Amino acid sequence: MIDVLNLALPYFGLIFIGYACGKYKKLPEAGLEWMNFFLLYVSLPALFFRTLARTPLEELNNPPFVIATTLATASAFFISMFGVKYIARLSTRESAMAGLGGGYGNIGYMGPGLALATLGAKATAPVALIFCFDTIFLFTAAPLLMVLTDGKKRPLLPTILLVAKQILFHPLIVASYFGVLVAALHVPVPTGLDNMFQFLQSAAAPVALFALGVTVALRPFERVPWEVPGIIVVKLIVHPLIVAGLLVLLGPFPPAWAATALLLASLPPALNVFVIARQYNTWIEPSSTLVLVGTFVSVVTLTSVMWMIKTGVIVFP
Repeated sequence: MIDVLNLALPYFGLIFIGYACGKYKKLPEAGLEWMNFFLLYVSLPALFFRTLARTPLEELNNPPFVIATTLATASAFFISMFGVKYIARLSTRESAMAGLGGGYGNIGYMGPGLALATLGAKATAPVALIFCFDTIFLFTAAPLLMVLTDGKKRPLLPTILLVAKQILFHPLIVASYFGVLVAALHVPVPTGLDNMFQFLQSAAAPVALFALGVTVALRPFERVPWEVPGIIVVKLIVHPLIVAGLLVLLGPFPPAWAATALLLASLPPALNVFVIARQYNTWIEPSSTLVLVGTFVSVVTLTSVMWMIKTGVIVFP
């Protein structure tokens, strides 16, 4: 258990340090924009490019694994979306954002570092696949639903093309293209360039986790909307259970791959849920609360999953 706590502490510790700094140091929030820009356009793309470029292409060719993990994410998304729509009586627009909260884990900021620290280099390929295909699904479903429910009459084809453009040219997806291309062509990355990418890669997790803590601290927190606990249950418990079931159904998979999928499904709601809610001006306060409460609850749930993986309590056939 001590080993697991030693793995988890740097991640949650950095979030709590960021949270404390955000609460007690009054600095302009605008400074976070540069941190987020660095993460989205510089550090995380370097991480994904270097990860994929160093992964043999044949390891990335695993359609059953992609189907299992993406279908699980889609299931968590739609369970949350239709659950709050028909139980909490939210609008379709608000429900779509709630669905994002139930399906979109912190796979960009926490996922790669935590999986590699817990499972080693064998987690590289499954992390990359989950990130790419979850991002494609989530960044298709959410923007498309936002556009279709904004009250403006738009032609369907241009709307689909707009969403496709946003996905295809997303910085992390573009970095993945180049990483796969380098792996496929066996192009050697110059040592100086590779060292720079490694330098940037190393900065991704600390900056991301600190920024997450600060951002959560700056959000108003007055009450917990009653739909939020249900979405947290879907994200932290139901989503991992769906992944486990689909891995057994569509497997077998290498143990490190199955463990990576379960670990990433157990991550708390992504900070981007709040960012996207603010972008579309819908479900803003509940999304902020969801990220805050979900992150705190995951200290228990995610650490428990890590402990079960490390001690062999969870064994995949």
